[in-house]
Amino acid sequence: MTLSLDVVVRRGRFVVTAAFDAADGETLAILGPNGAGKTTLLGAIAGVLPLERGRVGIDGRAVEALPPEERGVGVAFQDGLLFPTMTSLENVAFPLRARGTGRGRARDEARRLLADVAPDVDPAAAPATLSGGEARRVSLARALASRPRALLLDEPLAAVDVAARVDVRAVVRRVASAFGGVCVLVAHDPVDALTLADRIVLVEGGRVTQVGTPDELRDAPATRYAADLVGVNLFRGRLEPLDGGTARLVTPAGDVVVAAPERPHDLDLDDVVATLAPADVALHLARPEGSPRNVLDGPVSEIAVVGDRARVRIDAHPPLVAEVTTGSVARLGLRAGVHVFASFKAVEVRLRIPGAATLDA
Repeated sequence: MTLSLDVVVRRGRFVVTAAFDAADGETLAILGPNGAGKTTLLGAIAGVLPLERGRVGIDGRAVEALPPEERGVGVAFQDGLLFPTMTSLENVAFPLRARGTGRGRARDEARRLLADVAPDVDPAAAPATLSGGEARRVSLARALASRPRALLLDEPLAAVDVAARVDVRAVVRRVASAFGGVCVLVAHDPVDALTLADRIVLVEGGRVTQVGTPDELRDAPATRYAADLVGVNLFRGRLEPLDGGTARLVTPAGDVVVAAPERPHDLDLDDVVATLAPADVALHLARPEGSPRNVLDGPVSEIAVVGDRARVRIDAHPPLVAEVTTGSVARLGLRAGVHVFASFKAVEVRLRIPGAATLDA
């Protein structure tokens, strides 16, 4: 099973343009900020939103002119859309009944799916009595009931409380892995995308900005949004050679000194992207002395603690994120508003120059 998409979808003044493919057995996540166009793309695949132009292909067959029920897709929508007057079992059996399957056989298959995907849900339970996590599981079972060729999941962990997210995520991962066809899921939380998907399509402002595996996004984020998702600092600007084997990356938000690439005059230096790991940024309360070529300063704007590590966001020029231990946070007395100096070496900045391979200085 393959899925190919090359579409333009208009919703009022907002236009979404996207082209990507997914292979048999692959789980593809569409990830982006609110209002980026993620659910619009899912609707275009499912056939619930019309195309302005373009093509949707499933198994090499153009389906954009077909109604949703003839496309061979199963959809679990973000709000579940369970029929309120039906029991959980009847909701799961509905796609089978709609295709002409006998009542008894449809109920048997629905009961099997519920036992597999939502074993803790009472088949006789009404949707109004279900928790967010239970409703998501029933919706997923219903999407699988028609044996679709493509499985579409819209924010599968939305409306699921924190305590249930781990379990529901595990169910989604298992179902997607065992599905066999193409699974496409829309995600807002990068943790969901990075842990559930084989590849990720980043959508920003109605256009695809990057497609790649989680490792490829971590190694080479293409936009500021992508860099924030995978936890690295990203700078973009023009590279100006300096003396001593260094260069200055001039960005709209401020300059960064980097190790100069070899033969810089053979390269396009007008649109250079550089990344810096937050762990390579050191923090100080006074301007440091010594070898770092980059010393930026500004107030702390945010501190996020995960385990024994803290990510400290600094309103410098350009803005920076540093990753330090929680012990360092306490020792330095860091909190929002504290003015700090952030230092890092030129050789710790990784360059990506158009027309050249990635340069690890």
